[in-house]
Amino acid sequence: MAPADRSFARRTLLTTTAALTGAAVLGGTAHAAETRQATWPAQFPLPDGFQPEGITIGSEPYAYFGSLANGDIYRASLATGRGRIVAKGAGRPTVGLKIDRHGRLFLAGGDSGEIRTVDARSGETEQVYATGGTFVNDVILTPRAAWFTDSFKPVLYKLAKGAVTTVPLTGEWQQGPDFTANGIERTPDGRALLVVNAFANGGGLMRVDPRTGAARAVDLGAAKLPNGDGLLLLGRILYAVQQQQNAIDVFRLNDAGTRGTAITRITDPRFRIPTTVAAWGSRLYLPNARFDVEPTPTTEYDAVAVRQV
Repeated sequence: MAPADRSFARRTLLTTTAALTGAAVLGGTAHAAETRQATWPAQFPLPDGFQPEGITIGSEPYAYFGSLANGDIYRASLATGRGRIVAKGAGRPTVGLKIDRHGRLFLAGGDSGEIRTVDARSGETEQVYATGGTFVNDVILTPRAAWFTDSFKPVLYKLAKGAVTTVPLTGEWQQGPDFTANGIERTPDGRALLVVNAFANGGGLMRVDPRTGAARAVDLGAAKLPNGDGLLLLGRILYAVQQQQNAIDVFRLNDAGTRGTAITRITDPRFRIPTTVAAWGSRLYLPNARFDVEPTPTTEYDAVAVRQV
């Protein structure tokens, strides 16, 4: 072997060894993290009478839940299941919510027609925005804006640079006589939005151009989302909660989000009408809204965890 060949072989060996060592370290770290998470509770209580609807998890293992009853925000440790109220809602409901990397919560205000932002650390309400809407339901964050659905109006609300803009939904969007728009997500390529339409074609997804509001039905084959609620996209895997069916339908999307293939359905006997979903590690976390019972101040609520696909 010539010197140059030996040098190349040595570099290849060192690079391969380093890669294998790194993979072993990363694999060991991931395995340790998964083992540790396996000891965390897979079900934990929320406050009695809380009426949970939304959930969000940020860069730390804490879940934030919003209350339909009074808008309070409850934070729970995923490691212990224990938590406390960290922000008061002043009697206005909180439906969907998301947390950004700065620790700011974006809250959909339901029938108050409001959008609120809250400092998750202090619990202080930063801003309240009136949309003129009827039921501000869910929210997704993009690099430049927060987008909200309205269940009774064919519009999206865009919060950017401290102002709210109303974006009418056009194209193939069909507005039903009852709840229509619900959960919202981004497409895998980040260029468009995905919105649950519980009315059109028996329930499904619409791909919405955020610049124009033009909507196009996503091809999900024979799958329907008549009870579609919260959405969660992890890579190209989309989790769609079907609340009344006590199930999560799982799809693999193409990059543009124009087509989805059904992979599986996740069910669990602990589901009691879950509404939406967030992820941490290898788990999915869902609040049980229990819409099948009359809420009282003593009604019990909880959150459950299941494994990702």
